[in-house]
Amino acid sequence: MKNNILLTLSLLLLCACGPDKYIKKGNEAMHIGEYYEASLQYAKAYAKIPSADKEKRGEIAYKIGESNRRCNYSIKALAGYRNAARLKYTDTLTYYYLGEMERIGKDYKNAALHYEEFLKTNPGDKAAIIGLQGCAAAPEWKMQGSSYTVREDKQFNSRYDDFCPVLMGDNIYFSSTRREAEGDEISAITGMKYGDIFTAAKNEKGKWKKAEAVAGGVNTNYDEGACCFSPNGSVMYFTRCRWDANYPRLAEIYKSTRSDATWSEAQLCVLSHDTLTSYAHPAISPDGIYLYFVSNMPGGQGGLDIWRAEILGDGFGLLENLGPEINTAGDEMFPTFRPNGDLYFSTNGRIGMGGLDLYKATPDTSSTHNWKLEHLPYPMNSNGDDFGMTFDGIHNRGYFCSNRTNRRGWDKIYTFECPEIIQSVKGWVYEQDGYELPKAIVYMVGDDGTNEKLSVKLDGSFDVEVKPNVNYLFLATCEGYMNYNNMLHVGTVTESHEDTLQFPLPSAQIPVLIHNVFYEFNKANLTPESEPALKGLVNLLKQNPAISIELSAHCDYRGSQEYNVKLSQHRADAVVNYLISHGIAKDRVVPKGYGKLKPKVITGKFAERYPFLKAGDELTEEFIKKLPQGQQDTCNALNRRTEFTVLNTTYGLLDDQGNLNTNNLIKQNAEKKAAIKEVQAEKQKTLDEKKVIEEKKDTIAQPAKPQKTQEEIKIEKEKKA
Repeated sequence: MKNNILLTLSLLLLCACGPDKYIKKGNEAMHIGEYYEASLQYAKAYAKIPSADKEKRGEIAYKIGESNRRCNYSIKALAGYRNAARLKYTDTLTYYYLGEMERIGKDYKNAALHYEEFLKTNPGDKAAIIGLQGCAAAPEWKMQGSSYTVREDKQFNSRYDDFCPVLMGDNIYFSSTRREAEGDEISAITGMKYGDIFTAAKNEKGKWKKAEAVAGGVNTNYDEGACCFSPNGSVMYFTRCRWDANYPRLAEIYKSTRSDATWSEAQLCVLSHDTLTSYAHPAISPDGIYLYFVSNMPGGQGGLDIWRAEILGDGFGLLENLGPEINTAGDEMFPTFRPNGDLYFSTNGRIGMGGLDLYKATPDTSSTHNWKLEHLPYPMNSNGDDFGMTFDGIHNRGYFCSNRTNRRGWDKIYTFECPEIIQSVKGWVYEQDGYELPKAIVYMVGDDGTNEKLSVKLDGSFDVEVKPNVNYLFLATCEGYMNYNNMLHVGTVTESHEDTLQFPLPSAQIPVLIHNVFYEFNKANLTPESEPALKGLVNLLKQNPAISIELSAHCDYRGSQEYNVKLSQHRADAVVNYLISHGIAKDRVVPKGYGKLKPKVITGKFAERYPFLKAGDELTEEFIKKLPQGQQDTCNALNRRTEFTVLNTTYGLLDDQGNLNTNNLIKQNAEKKAAIKEVQAEKQKTLDEKKVIEEKKDTIAQPAKPQKTQEEIKIEKEKKA
């Protein structure tokens, strides 16, 4: 009995240390998407299975391959599938995935053999046929090469995963599992930390600073990655993968809005009420109308598909699958757009070099199909996963990511560039003497029929491609600011060229001080010293023919209000009469004398100039009398001022329906150009006058030479003779 008990205990102990518990744990981990954890459990189980039990070892070897394949450890996956094939576990997809891993490893010869082996028992399988075609095409593609140049950009890359870069203005955003990511847990899916979104900005020399985690409510202890932005950069969409110990890992799309330098608490984007579907890899169309994303929801072409939904004010519209022109029975992932509307994405469902290959889809307006597809050439595509492109403005250069050279399958960020001849405009819209205006709108009108409305980014900039031999008019507008426009003629060039245009918009919300307008003491008569400032105001109005203004004059607190109002009104009238006499329409200027009713309110710029004042101070009589005498004199001088306030920024620009009147705009622009020429002529005249004065000074400075007598001239001739 004692021996039987010992034997039973030994058997129980052997079972407890056997492979089954590891297999069970591995299966549970696979069920909820913890592929890295599953691979560890299967490896432990494989080590416990006797070598004689080939059927069991073959099954677990296949599962080792599966779990490692799904977390991108292709070398370990290859070993697992090879063991499964060696152990004759071939009643599954063993040969197909063995071919896939060999193709990722650039072993195209053996990959082709295993695809063919798989096709013997699965004739006509599209995925295997595509893999076989890729094995034949990849060496030829590599030999052909292309005009693309690609290199790893190590300034962004860490020891771990760095992927999905996105350029937004002078900032780059990307996802990373580096040690600086939040939390201390290791992901059971990847074996690395949960990813966060990081960002880097350029310094004054145009070099990238050190990357830091995005501030605000974007990063958490969960996995965050694959972000994108609305056209102006004010809204970020990104993927977040929350985890639960009892349920499969599902990806979701969140959005966050920018406030100053940080991002708000992220909100879930409810695209549907299907709680068993993943939504990931968001991308915004260049016009900002559609959210594109990746999902495994029913109704697709198979695997992961690219879908889109219209962005509405309170949510999203109907979900649309992009159809078989884009999607396949495989996986389509990581959509992104070039500003010209070209869609780039990655797929393993079409002919490729291995892993995910990059494709370009161009909108096709010449046929019933929506897109024309193009496989990106080597070295953009490689034997590994290639995905996640972002473009530097309108140019065919930027960043993408790939795991082509990393033995562990970790993704790294690469730069790419393809030479193109592009004529473009880089514009900057900002407050005059102030900061960028991200809410500005720029109208672009060309004499070839172009009529576009452009949004600007958070830094006030915009990029747009222009055509040769076209005259363009750019009009920058922003609520609360005067309009500003530029004319540009685009010629023909043999290399890429970028014109830079500046759009300084004067504020229409606060009074604009007119410096150096002087009146005779206690009178409304303008002094000659005011002439330069008044000419400048005339030119400003001529160069901005779409604005109408109130011209106001102000006094300090000394004297009666009745007297000050009367005097200031006469002074305002005097300035307006000057403007009208110099060609400004009477209905564009309204004179108003305020006396001492509107003390000056100090702005940030004035506070920088006068340290004893701060922004928001109102120079009332009570405020001034508390100051030392010298500062009182300064404040009284600031109150005695002439300024204008913008009443309307669309004078003559809009028709009865509120649409842009391009005829009036062109007319006003001609007036503006004439005004600019007038100013230039005036400057040239001044320069010429200064030159004449300098020449006269030089003549006066030189002593006059005495005239020679006839006798002296005669003597000189005799000497020469």
